[in-house]
Amino acid sequence: MTEVEKKLGIITKAADDKKGFDIETLNVGEMTTIADYFVIISGNSSNQVVSIADEVDEKMSLAGYEPLGVKEGYKSARWIVLDYDDVIVHIFHRDEREYYNLERLWSEFERKSKEDEA
Repeated sequence: MTEVEKKLGIITKAADDKKGFDIETLNVGEMTTIADYFVIISGNSSNQVVSIADEVDEKMSLAGYEPLGVKEGYKSARWIVLDYDDVIVHIFHRDEREYYNLERLWSEFERKSKEDEA
């Protein structure tokens, strides 16, 4: 298992543990230098979005991974971004996810949903 696969596994399990849904992993490494993967997660409420972000942060920290810079979006809890260098985690309130629709913007990239992994 590669380092990035380990990160992706920790992130998706942590999100699933807090009942995050529509968990998608986009392989964006071929077309951008900002990251190799985006993990996009939805929550039903602002409280759930924060809870998912906290769980991801805690589990990644326990595994020795700390986010780069500031954890963006905690105040509004509508779209929280956690940057783990080669993996960027986007945790959306479901309404914001529908509005911004990152999957559409990055649609040319390989997508993998949680259901694909099962």
